[in-house]
Amino acid sequence: MTTKLETTRITRFADMFSAMGNDARLRIMQFLLSAHPDGLVVGEIGEELDIPNSTLSHHLEKLKNEDLVKVQREGTFLRYTANTEALTELLGFLYAECCTRNKAVKPQTITCCK
Repeated sequence: MTTKLETTRITRFADMFSAMGNDARLRIMQFLLSAHPDGLVVGEIGEELDIPNSTLSHHLEKLKNEDLVKVQREGTFLRYTANTEALTELLGFLYAECCTRNKAVKPQTITCCK
């Protein structure tokens, strides 16, 4: 039986996956993770990924609303970093379900770092 707390947690993770379920936002997350822990200012993200500012702002706001990124003001710039704590929770949830509880995926077959 699923508890209310577990249902809330699953809904939160579903919302996080939904936010990353767009190619631009997934590319943004990948780019921010490659720049961890320093992060990047908005202009650097837009320039590297060739995303117009208005569209980029929308994507960053969606990621921020789902707690996937953190933002810090630096004078007139906004610096974004990947929220690695939230991503750790999300990946831990997947790992627990697929790799430990029922062994649907063997942990040793997961290649995450090349």
